[in-house]
Amino acid sequence: MTNFATTLDLPTTNAGPRTTTLVRSGLNDDTQYNAVIPPLHLSATYRFPSFGTKGQYDYARSGNPTRDALIEMLVGLESGTHGVATCSGMAAIHLLFQTLKPNDLVLASSDLYGGTHRLLERLGQDSRLRVLYIDTTDSTKTAAAIEEHQPQLVYVETPSNPLLKITDIQAVAEHCNKAKSLLAVDNTFLSPSGQQPLLLGADVVLHSTTKYINGHSDVIGGAVVCKDAGLGENLAWWANCLGLSASPFDAHQTMRGARTLFARSNVHAHNAMHLAHWLDDQSACSRVYYPGLPNHAGHDIAQAQQLHFGGILSVEFAPDVDIAGLTSRLRCFTLAESLGGVESLVAHPASMTHAAMDFEQHKQAGISDRLLRFSVGIEALDCLQADLQQALND
Repeated sequence: MTNFATTLDLPTTNAGPRTTTLVRSGLNDDTQYNAVIPPLHLSATYRFPSFGTKGQYDYARSGNPTRDALIEMLVGLESGTHGVATCSGMAAIHLLFQTLKPNDLVLASSDLYGGTHRLLERLGQDSRLRVLYIDTTDSTKTAAAIEEHQPQLVYVETPSNPLLKITDIQAVAEHCNKAKSLLAVDNTFLSPSGQQPLLLGADVVLHSTTKYINGHSDVIGGAVVCKDAGLGENLAWWANCLGLSASPFDAHQTMRGARTLFARSNVHAHNAMHLAHWLDDQSACSRVYYPGLPNHAGHDIAQAQQLHFGGILSVEFAPDVDIAGLTSRLRCFTLAESLGGVESLVAHPASMTHAAMDFEQHKQAGISDRLLRFSVGIEALDCLQADLQQALND
């Protein structure tokens, strides 16, 4: 096996006290039985102390101690002040858009997860808001668009899905501040272990906690974390009104998974870095998309604003490669949607995660039928590389 250790080994994520804070979040808070791990509160309703007197909780859609413990954990991870834990990543995105008014303009990255694009398109068609897509990786064009259109919200994915395009969060935030526009960053691909958008100037950070935060592909969830108290209260109001909050059981499971986030992220990033460089040398691969590669557009920005380069890479394969055959021969990479679990997955964006987009939209976004997206897990690196090798050579 090729040894990249001398040039490519990543240092352990320098999370410092955040690792300890995350692991110990919510521990030893049980005053009834002194449980170390915070208990799971499944009750849908809560007793009123007396007529006309409401306690801290009354109904689980509105508030629940287990969900609140998760929210406190996520807010701390992202260095925010307020947050909402939702029932899915798409619920988190929809919740943010719900705070906008008709005719408000959203300036969105042109390279977005297919589900986000589908939601924005439908909201635009229904005149719930206006949408303008731009290449947010071009700071000059982005600055000009913000100045010209004065959007209410700038919505960015970085790294983006599936081409891992990098947007300079700090640069965009400066222009948003001048225009009094909110900047929201979808941080799903990196998680708080790899990037903290709020510290780079963003106003809102979103997650599909289904992915890296939970990390075990067994819980659907989402989160919105923000800095402004007024926005946080508005988000909480809408989450309660629409019933978008995470269930207590899902919140408890997500907290369980999140405690190992930093440890898992180190292995994800380490494995992905090695495989990206190895695949970049294979004749079957026309192009490898991974921010850790020096030839990746935005590599320098990623190096400056990220704590690691993440566990996702995408590959454009040569015309003579049978994509369907390749995926059928893989044994350590399961053909499935989603990402960020401990297990390795492979997806075909054009027919899976971005199937809601038509051919022209695929073409505009740079998503071809020859593109595969790999979520690199924490299996042994030797096994992952050997699996790719045999699948390419068959």
